[in-house]
Amino acid sequence: MQKNKILLKKDIKEKRELVNIEIDRFLPRKDEYPKLIHKAIRHTLFAGGKRLRPYLLINTYLLFDNKLKDVLIIAAAIEMLHTYTLIHDDLPEIDNDEYRRGRKTCHVVYGSSIALLAGDALLVYAFELMAESELDESLKKKLIKELAQEAGYTGLIAGQMIDIESESKKVSAKTLEYIHKNKTGRLIKLPIRFACYLADVPGKKRENLELFGEKLGLAFQIVDDILDIEGNEQTLGKSIGKDNKVHKATFPSVYGLEKSKAMAEKLIKEAKSLLEPYKEKAYLLNMLADFILTRKY
Repeated sequence: MQKNKILLKKDIKEKRELVNIEIDRFLPRKDEYPKLIHKAIRHTLFAGGKRLRPYLLINTYLLFDNKLKDVLIIAAAIEMLHTYTLIHDDLPEIDNDEYRRGRKTCHVVYGSSIALLAGDALLVYAFELMAESELDESLKKKLIKELAQEAGYTGLIAGQMIDIESESKKVSAKTLEYIHKNKTGRLIKLPIRFACYLADVPGKKRENLELFGEKLGLAFQIVDDILDIEGNEQTLGKSIGKDNKVHKATFPSVYGLEKSKAMAEKLIKEAKSLLEPYKEKAYLLNMLADFILTRKY
């Protein structure tokens, strides 16, 4: 077990570095004019983080092909979009978080107005980066369109909106699932689908892998909710106990702590069963699923 954890950690670090190089290659230098916005962009983007979404894209793609040339630029774009959501989520007007990835949040360091612009810039950069890829034009158009749909008012933003509206309210299990399937799940499922497009994976196989992503995403959110109660602030790299303070709609608040843990375990077991056709090729994805269930950060 310990050997597997070390192997996974090493692989995450290696893939993260590949994605970081791609991002750094594209972004303006932090000392370019106007300096402040470039510093703010890099503050959260290079604060660490697991690069889970790029990692899922890369390792799903590697089930079918090993040429990463066109994959890394799409992985980098998805991470830019994800980081934009973190910067905006942390703002005083939304979650009002002071720590992210172990350091002060963007708005705490640079102010809310600059943080807002930094998030906006990353959102725009994500689409620009995808547009600059050397992919076939029809595939590129498909990826850009689907990224916009998943991040837009019918996806991520819809989940964020209902999350905000649900604060201090008793929510149903249906509403809770809607929030987290859109707010968290979509950006975990999306890189898996994109990997399938890039590797030209046929329909049924793609559907099963997307289902793997859906279950993984929901389990990730459940564990996140649990860590807000049981986690260690220093290990987690962000504030804990905030969900309860602002009466957020969470799995423990709807189902209770023990049932939430059981739900996460069931989802991970089901997710891993969908990887069985890939046998040894999927060992890193299997280890990632186990990590998501047992993670402390």
